[in-house]
Amino acid sequence: MLSDLRSWAATLGFSQIGVADVDLTSAEPGLLAWLDNGFHGSMAYMAAHGLKRARPAELVPGSVRVITARMDYLPRDTPEGWQAVEWRGLHDPARANVSIYARGRDYHKVLRQRLQQLADRLAEAVGPFGHRVFTDSAPLLEVELAARSGIGWRGKHTLALDREAGSMFFLGEICVDLALPLTPPVQPHCGSCSACIDVCPTQAIVDAYRLDARRCISYLTIEHDGPIPVGLRAPIGNRIYGCDDCQLVCPWNKYARKSTLPDFDVRADPGHASLLQLWAWSEADFLRLTEGSAIRRIGFVRWQRNLAVALGNALRGEACEAPGDAVSEGTGQHMRHALSARRDAAGALVREHIDWALER
Repeated sequence: MLSDLRSWAATLGFSQIGVADVDLTSAEPGLLAWLDNGFHGSMAYMAAHGLKRARPAELVPGSVRVITARMDYLPRDTPEGWQAVEWRGLHDPARANVSIYARGRDYHKVLRQRLQQLADRLAEAVGPFGHRVFTDSAPLLEVELAARSGIGWRGKHTLALDREAGSMFFLGEICVDLALPLTPPVQPHCGSCSACIDVCPTQAIVDAYRLDARRCISYLTIEHDGPIPVGLRAPIGNRIYGCDDCQLVCPWNKYARKSTLPDFDVRADPGHASLLQLWAWSEADFLRLTEGSAIRRIGFVRWQRNLAVALGNALRGEACEAPGDAVSEGTGQHMRHALSARRDAAGALVREHIDWALER
């Protein structure tokens, strides 16, 4: 049955399939400690679900196994040496930087549809069975399940890592009431490497395997809906949606695989746009140009807040004359004018970030 599952999954664009048990009792102390430290920030749903995240059978009664799936997401036209290309983009202050996974179609939609197709194919073979599909859409310990089923191991940056695929992939799950054979975990291979911890711009990885989301740029630019703490704005640089630094520096990502699907190909907007181009968008532009993208979920207000921070960081580079990282005087003037022109019509949250940017 596992060989059939893997064959069906491959035709749907999945790269790997595993099967985990629903007993995650040993993971509960770590989850509670993370919550008790407040590392979940304003993601109240994390605390609300509590230990349910480690109990799939409570989430989907009758479940005895979790089918885990990996789907690679590097765009099909990703060049050799792509990490170096990404690093160069982070040092171009006038350019907007969007996390690689969000440059194509919303992965929630892609994985959910294809996981359901996989479940339907399984039902054709074994008959109707109880199941529910998930992809970052329910209180499940996804990385824990992936690690236990051999999809990879938990890296020190807390993401799943595979020796043959790095970490540039999405995870999805199907909770089932079928007693499928389990797939064994793999040994971790981070060793003494601390590259991901050392490179984090905001020191959000407070210890190996421990992330304080309140400091994470992905959390700050996506999940957090209030003012970005002033002390964390400068390290954000030109990252307007997410952050890939801990993955870019990871040695295992030299083996990261390209997606086989066109869904994750880079869209024209905002894949390689400048900050000024994106700042010029109206809310209608934002909704139209991010349709079908994961970016749309943050809404226009957070989008403008993030752009204001990035523009302020670009202006700071100009003022400090940072070698290689400064915008030209003319570009700086355009940025200041664009920020000022939006200030009076902006809401309180965005206006505060505009003022901060202009003071740079």
